[in-house]
Amino acid sequence: MKKARILVQGIVQGVGFRPNVYRIAKTLGINGYVRNLGNVVEIVVQGNEEDIETFTHDLKLKKPPIAKIDSLDMEWMENDQPELEGFQILESSANFSGSSVIPPDVATCDRCLEEVMKAGDRRHQYPFTACTDCGPRFTVISSIPYDRQRTSMEEFPLCPDCLEEYQDPEDRRYHAEATCCPVCGPEVFLYQEGRVESDNPLKEAARLLDEGHILAMKGIGGTHLVASTLEDEAVLNLRRRLGRMNQPFACMSPDVATIQSFAEVADYEEEALLSRNRPIVILKKNQDYYLSPTVAPDLHNLGVMLPYSALHHLLFTYTDTPAYIMTSANMPGEPMLTHNPEIISKLEGVADYFLLHNREIINRCDDSVVRFRGGDMAFIRRSRGYVPEPYDLSSISTDLNVLALGPEIDVTFSLLKEGRCYVSQHIGDTTKYETFLYLQKAIEYMMGITQTDDIDAVACDLHPQFFTTKLAHDLGEMFNCPVLPVQHHHAHAAALSLDWGVDEFICIAADGVGYGADGGAWGGEILHYHGAEYERLASLIPQKMPGGDLTTRYPARMMMAMLQPYYSPDELRDLMKTHYPDYFPHGAKEVDVVANQLEKNFNLTESTSTGRVLDALSACLQICGERTYEGECAMKLESTAYQGDDTFEIPLKISHYNGRDVLDTSQLLLSVLERKLEGEPVADLACSAQKAVSRGLADLATRAARKNGLNTIGGSGGVFYNEAISMTIKEVVEDAGYTFIQHKNSCAGDGSVSLGQAAVAALKYGKKFKTE
Repeated sequence: MKKARILVQGIVQGVGFRPNVYRIAKTLGINGYVRNLGNVVEIVVQGNEEDIETFTHDLKLKKPPIAKIDSLDMEWMENDQPELEGFQILESSANFSGSSVIPPDVATCDRCLEEVMKAGDRRHQYPFTACTDCGPRFTVISSIPYDRQRTSMEEFPLCPDCLEEYQDPEDRRYHAEATCCPVCGPEVFLYQEGRVESDNPLKEAARLLDEGHILAMKGIGGTHLVASTLEDEAVLNLRRRLGRMNQPFACMSPDVATIQSFAEVADYEEEALLSRNRPIVILKKNQDYYLSPTVAPDLHNLGVMLPYSALHHLLFTYTDTPAYIMTSANMPGEPMLTHNPEIISKLEGVADYFLLHNREIINRCDDSVVRFRGGDMAFIRRSRGYVPEPYDLSSISTDLNVLALGPEIDVTFSLLKEGRCYVSQHIGDTTKYETFLYLQKAIEYMMGITQTDDIDAVACDLHPQFFTTKLAHDLGEMFNCPVLPVQHHHAHAAALSLDWGVDEFICIAADGVGYGADGGAWGGEILHYHGAEYERLASLIPQKMPGGDLTTRYPARMMMAMLQPYYSPDELRDLMKTHYPDYFPHGAKEVDVVANQLEKNFNLTESTSTGRVLDALSACLQICGERTYEGECAMKLESTAYQGDDTFEIPLKISHYNGRDVLDTSQLLLSVLERKLEGEPVADLACSAQKAVSRGLADLATRAARKNGLNTIGGSGGVFYNEAISMTIKEVVEDAGYTFIQHKNSCAGDGSVSLGQAAVAALKYGKKFKTE
């Protein structure tokens, strides 16, 4: 007889791992026990050596669907104690730390859904049905080890039938902490100035929605505002009440076949839609698109997801509506609402009715959003369904704890511990006080569930005035550790390097803005990335921004600045007043003010931003004259370009400026404007202009790669969500003989900046800490 102790780390809690261990041991006739030890699963087994070897093999081969084993360490023990009898699942203990983590929330599995839809089943039409293979995890747990008494399900004692399942290792609901039924679990109810009496709140909710009402619907990780996608007035009412007159709304459909009736769905997009993660997937509208045009106005695509809880599935059983709007219920910039009193008070006047339940949401978690570019998936927002599953950074550091706080607006934070980097759910705009508080609470929570007691380094953005930067210095004092400001685009490049395991490459960093090492506003950069260091080799030419941030809202200001080298002051005034008077809120007077600012070089900042160039092109082509949501002008430019052809040769001029190559975006814009004034088709011009910017960036990058003897070029930043730009750059780079890489497991936008910051800090401080 032999005896061994096995420690398993990874996603091995809350996924049915312990009963699976039990079943494997019983099959092989092995004695011993399994239990949770804080963040790790401990297994002690006794049997013959061959059976124990088979047991460890089967642990990996036959793991539950959601489980993920990162490490499995076995040591042989002295077998001098009494023989173990049978195999047991012991109570959890918090005596050991380790680096296992709670799994993400996952969509309702087929077996649970079958029970919900089966007449006569005791869970028939029950919206909170779950098991070890599905349901909420991250959003219901308060602390570890992951047991029911440390979740929001503690308030719902199990009935005898559920308790029998919960205690039976052979049952799939054994220690499924979210398990419940209509007798013992949460309940859903309608509210409007008090509870609305209804035998079937979900059926009543569907009726109200189909009549044009707006509902606030509390789900797993937060609350959605829900409305019909077929009635213009319902969508417009929601827009007016939220103050979001143009921003596209995501929607939910019951199944893929229904989605295909209004959108194009490629095989890889269908796979993402049906995955247990259930993200929102950005899809192209098809030729038969029949949803209200107000759902995603002036765009060629829209975000769609499938139901991921029994609550959603049941809602669609009571309607023929092909899709409902499902947009996060929060005031602009603030966190998504989770508590019933708060939902009711803050959404008064927005929602007509409230579909609520009485289970607490401990961790709010927005929907994830993905988009495909040429068949490759890109995260726009990595949140529900993926968080808190960590990234593997063990090749960089295994003994350094780093906390990275991200930028300021589209914030996530990252916690690096023992070689694993836990990137938080979407936090949002930390200039809003409630969101800033949410960030601090989320950090405290993440450190708790990962059992992180101390921090060796804090990383943040280089911008000295960001609230996250100030918080970083406060935390540095608290933990008595160094604070490392990381340049925004350096962090972008670092996150991309992790996706591909590339230590050195040329990075095209193209986005709206990032604080530069020279104090300027960068956003169209060619960087030589090599780990903890980088060099800025080239960029778009700096352009003036009259009125600073006003140019981000009113892009015709940016257009004026970019055209200044080619027009006299009077010609520039006449051009704007004649062709673009509506693009200035104060009309001709404002045009004169901007012209004077440019003439006198007064109240100007400068930027190399690719986003501002795309905005200026959008204004020039009279596609969008005011940005009312993030990326609006560039997104509408992309949608217009999608309808056009690359028929115009837009000249590209690369020159030398302050020691680096620069692309002259003023000449590019002038060429587009001249053709626009000649009456050329706007869609074709938009397509050609977008591709000209892409070719210019790619040209800068290939020149830099050639000079530095590098073979790999990457693309990062929000501009790389644009499929046409991404694919054009990829084509030019690969035609020149270089390898092109893009984000695949992280966000091209700011959602993965904290991940990159953590990597840079680990690379910078790792060797120092090891030698000390």
